Amino acid sequence: MIQETSSNEFDKGDVKLSCRDVWKVYGATPDKYFTNRSGRVDDPVGLAEQIRSDGHIVAACDVSFDVHVGEIFVIMGLSGSGKSTVVRSLSRLVEPTAGEVILDDRNLLEASKKELIDIRRHKMGMVFQSFGLLPHLTVMENIAFPLKLQGVSLKERQEKAQQVIELVGLEGRESSHPSQLSGGQQQRVGIARSLAVEPELWFLDEPFSALDPLIRRQMQDEFLRIQQMLHKSIVFITHDFMEALRIADRMAIMRDGVIVQIGTPDELVLHPADSYVAEFTSDVPWIRVLTAADIAEQPSGPVGGLPSVDGDTTLEDLLSVVCGSDDGVVIKSPANGDTIGVVTQKGLIEALAKGVEAQHVDASASKL
Repeated sequence: MIQETSSNEFDKGDVKLSCRDVWKVYGATPDKYFTNRSGRVDDPVGLAEQIRSDGHIVAACDVSFDVHVGEIFVIMGLSGSGKSTVVRSLSRLVEPTAGEVILDDRNLLEASKKELIDIRRHKMGMVFQSFGLLPHLTVMENIAFPLKLQGVSLKERQEKAQQVIELVGLEGRESSHPSQLSGGQQQRVGIARSLAVEPELWFLDEPFSALDPLIRRQMQDEFLRIQQMLHKSIVFITHDFMEALRIADRMAIMRDGVIVQIGTPDELVLHPADSYVAEFTSDVPWIRVLTAADIAEQPSGPVGGLPSVDGDTTLEDLLSVVCGSDDGVVIKSPANGDTIGVVTQKGLIEALAKGVEAQHVDASASKL
């Protein structure tokens, strides 16, 4: 059912979380469609049609993906596509009807309620669109609250809370109450609270969608800064493709409970699986998605003295550098600094032309 095109660095990394054949069916008798809880069926599309014809709602249909260590995996789709149901199923805030959710080789759907509470308190961090702050508690107390539930001593939880307060830039606001904070500051408290337990896995469900555009972009920057420092394994939900472009290592697009396509942002922009994905990406300036490494060529001569950029630099950011160097720009691996190749002015112009043509062809084909 899924078209998966991704071939980025995380494909070879360790898997932190696996979502396997997960279904969520709402109705009178959702369990009757599955002989066991594995969720594996021969014809998931046919089964979903049968379930719907019986008057049930299929909120998640045979959903499968991996989240690698240190990866930001974005799930996006329109309202009602099932993305929030999926992220809540991963933590069992919503109980999946069938499937497997594997965290560090352990199926969370087999964990007892007591075990699950312990996992949520110690291994998971969650941030939602509604800030969910306790109005009668201060910033310090809100952030330290999960640690209090863990039984951490007052001194230790205050120390840990202060560390994340500094991490998210809330110094000086420790004694403030939520009503005294702006929307962006309240969301920072929510982020800090989720990080206080030092989670291995971080779930964020449209955390910035309630914020004004300028504050939202600032929070995206803050989120990326924190991730660069902490390297969490993250599942991030959004309906905003431009937001996904900014933060995603890989992304999945959902429709009617089904994952339609998984890939890196540039793969989804340049090679949409169908008209639904193409519509999502049609207004995206792909020059902001394609990277220097995607168009680097083998140098024809010595490259000493040429300016250099990391391979993950977008063509939008590369333009000004290439325009200022007649002999080209050296492209370096962001992982180890090795030379990947060179981008010249001519090569960049050709890549721009080919990319635009490819996008138009793929978008037109997807509508047939």
